Amino acid sequence: MKVPLSWLREYVDLPAVTAQEVADKLTAAGLKLESIASHGHDVKNVVVGEVLEIEELTGFKKPIRHCRVEVGEATPREIVCGATNFAAGDRVPVVLPGGVLPGGFEVGARKTYGRMSEGMICSERELGLGDDHAGIMVLPAGTPIGADVVELLGLRDDVIELEITPDIGYALSIRGVAREVAIAFGVEFRDPADVELPEETSGAWPASIEDPTACDRFVLRQVTGFDPEAKSPLWMRTRLSRAGMRPVSLAVDITNYLMLELGQPLHAFDTAKLTGEIVVRRALPGERLETLDHVVRDLDPDDILITDQSGPISMAGTMGGLETEISDGSTEIVIEAAHFSATGISRESRRHNLVSEASKRFERGVDRELPLVASWRAVHMLAELGGATILPGVTHAEVEVRPGRVSIPASHPGDIAGMPYARETVVRRLEQIGCVVVDGDDPAVREGGVDPTGVVTGGELAAKLAVKGDDMITVTPPSWRPDLTDPNDLAEEVIRLEGYERLPSVLPSAPAGAGLTEGQRLRRRVGRALAEAGYAEVLAYPFISADDFDRLQLPADDARRRAARLANPLGEDEPLMRTTLLPGLLKTLVRNAGRGFADVALFETGSVYRPREGAPETAPVLGVERRPTAEELASIEAALPDQPWRVAVVLAGEFERSGWWGRGREASWADAVQAGRIVAAEAGLELSVMADQHEPWHPGRCAALYLGDLLVGHAGELHPRVIEAYGLPPRTAAMELELTRLETALPGPVQAPAISAYPVATQDVALIVPDFTPVADVEAALRDGAGELLESVRLFDVYTGAQVGEGNKSLAYTLRFRAADRTLTAEEIAAARDAAVALAADRVGAQLRTA
Repeated sequence: MKVPLSWLREYVDLPAVTAQEVADKLTAAGLKLESIASHGHDVKNVVVGEVLEIEELTGFKKPIRHCRVEVGEATPREIVCGATNFAAGDRVPVVLPGGVLPGGFEVGARKTYGRMSEGMICSERELGLGDDHAGIMVLPAGTPIGADVVELLGLRDDVIELEITPDIGYALSIRGVAREVAIAFGVEFRDPADVELPEETSGAWPASIEDPTACDRFVLRQVTGFDPEAKSPLWMRTRLSRAGMRPVSLAVDITNYLMLELGQPLHAFDTAKLTGEIVVRRALPGERLETLDHVVRDLDPDDILITDQSGPISMAGTMGGLETEISDGSTEIVIEAAHFSATGISRESRRHNLVSEASKRFERGVDRELPLVASWRAVHMLAELGGATILPGVTHAEVEVRPGRVSIPASHPGDIAGMPYARETVVRRLEQIGCVVVDGDDPAVREGGVDPTGVVTGGELAAKLAVKGDDMITVTPPSWRPDLTDPNDLAEEVIRLEGYERLPSVLPSAPAGAGLTEGQRLRRRVGRALAEAGYAEVLAYPFISADDFDRLQLPADDARRRAARLANPLGEDEPLMRTTLLPGLLKTLVRNAGRGFADVALFETGSVYRPREGAPETAPVLGVERRPTAEELASIEAALPDQPWRVAVVLAGEFERSGWWGRGREASWADAVQAGRIVAAEAGLELSVMADQHEPWHPGRCAALYLGDLLVGHAGELHPRVIEAYGLPPRTAAMELELTRLETALPGPVQAPAISAYPVATQDVALIVPDFTPVADVEAALRDGAGELLESVRLFDVYTGAQVGEGNKSLAYTLRFRAADRTLTAEEIAAARDAAVALAADRVGAQLRTA
């Protein structure tokens, strides 16, 4: 909403303050400032001139005129101009040599087209008054020659632009913002809607409301004899332009002007194009309407329409129909003002992707008492500015709506704010925004019920109110504040007007407890460990599409294809909750690779969502008027999917970077497996690694990660088809592991490892095994055979060749032995080593390599 400061001053006796000071006050009151624009402050030396003579110059490709212009000086000025829409005797704005136009454009005397030009005759756009550049701006005949155009036309002005949130629709008007400014500065507010209306003697054009849920007030007034040639006055065009609207014609400009000033959208119909009674109703199946933007729209049965005997003539509160629009020759006009359903207009606007200035206001809530006032002011301006005659009477169709009431303790705003407000302060602030406040409470409110006369409180707050009956006040919100329906709404109004900056800063007390759980500690340790290992953490959206299951090559019966569907997704292309972390990570990797980062290692920790077997497909939607019962909470819980916590990594390109120190190393499936081991190590656990086939991994380069007999994840190189489907770099690897399963296997609080002060003894052994033997099986046999003296085992070499025979491989390990209470003897070390080799020979057929 763009608010010219000069327009505000018409209704608020502002002191000598700047636009920035006004904006600061509005910001403190809770309105969001977008920008402040200044107009005309740099303009100087622009005066009113009278054209004395015009000489048409020939020999040029376009019309050129040499003019003698009287500007109130001793000698007329000679000015060359290319416009042809003015004549001798006209009064025009002239910028003299040394003058400055908006934007800092300086004008001087110069020779052009063979003549001297001492200044410039200006158009509206050159003066910053609008977009009209078709010709020179011609001023009224009686305008004083030599008068300062800046003061005469009010060129100097400041425009405050505000972002209006959905809950303060009243601020989409000069009236609403002016009321806020008056409260902020403590000055008088003059309501532009405070006008005396004529008595409703008879009806104008016949009209009725068929659907009370769509419209509860509909007003029509008529004028005749309107001059279609009448132009909008300059002050109106200037204000419309400064407020962000394009001037069109007098009739349309008047409706737009009053919409900006009062906040009430209006619509003008050409009377000659109407047929019979106007009816407000919902659309019928198959109805269509061509709107003012020349689009033929298929109407929905929930759309709110204004119709006559010919059918739909306007989409109520959104856009008029093309057939009944005001044309250049319209002389008979019907002005329509109404109060439509806010939710109905909001849905209609979004359904047709048609957002207008009118729909912005209706969907936020318009003052129900404005239609009579706004329509009267509209026909009055049509008569005053367009020579029309106001036909007596008004059509006023309405559905009775009783005002809502809210009862609260006067201490309630202070309870919410955490600081006391005096009862007089609460009442004064509520009355400033237009509320009617009376002492006492409403019995229906005290009981926590809903009274037919309006909105009342209930539930826990109602019980509180009953206790504080002596402190109660009953508040009737004003018609322009439909958002005030709850005690906390009223509390917010008091708090914001008293000033958010006055609220005390109080740190919440920490609840008693033992801090983070072991599971939370594990998740933090895992994140730190992966970051230290070279991975960058990302946070992807938890939404996926069904296409992701196909890209991952998941079988039709894979449990990961069964996903929870969102009732209201952010985008229809991703309506499902993820059942695996990989799609988000893979898309992030592709995005980075596409921007030139070819060496990428990413990880993410987060929940996946796995629907339970037999669970309801949708969760029940409960009301907010009371706390859910235990049964209702259980029904919601039953519909929720399981949400295990997982960690996943993806990596491509070089895992160890190249540099001056030499060539790096490409990421491989082994790095993905190692990432799983890093995660398990943070839990004090050790994984078993076994070959497996599991989508989306390469069938020959996929490892299953086990914790004992419990499968906790998979790692390896992705399948080539998956790489192609996502557009990933070649040989991309990934790991996904379920942290929740590791958490259940935690041995307890992490204990500091015992550190032995005695020396370590190392023994190297090389074992020959069949080449199909898993390394993990050999390592497990060595660990079990060596016993408790073994501190660690590390594979440092793998050899295949003639020395070990065809179909065999040699695995070389370093075994580290240490005791906590003594120095090991050579006999103890040899015995532990021999036991380890013996068990490996027994389990996997290993032979000790001697050469």
